[in-house]
Amino acid sequence: MFDIGAIELLIIVIVAVVVIGPKDMPMAMRSAGRWIGKIRKVSAHFRSGIDAMVREAELEDMQAEWNKRNAEIMAKHPEAVRPAHDGEAPALPEPEVEGAEQAPADPQMEPVAEPAAPVDGTISGAEAAKPANNGADR
Repeated sequence: MFDIGAIELLIIVIVAVVVIGPKDMPMAMRSAGRWIGKIRKVSAHFRSGIDAMVREAELEDMQAEWNKRNAEIMAKHPEAVRPAHDGEAPALPEPEVEGAEQAPADPQMEPVAEPAAPVDGTISGAEAAKPANNGADR
């Protein structure tokens, strides 16, 4: 960003010590650090906003290109366009697997048991709802 070499930095430090004084130098450095931090945050926010706008413009360009190419393909191959049947998608056939039969669905399935306590030491939702005793009833 700024091309400040070692000699220029040394001159700035010497002038700052003479003008501000060694007693007030830490407070001045903290204040300068805060200002630099604020400037960096604003710069990063501005940069991210610009990046977002550029990405949005690129997406719009890509969408327009895709729509153009899609229209060209559809014009070349009109047989690929199928009319919709009352707004419903056609049903796909079920895949057939040789030698395997599907078991009929049981309407009265048994409920799944609650899982056992985890190994890593965490507690489940039911255990977390119980109040902690901490040995108060002794």
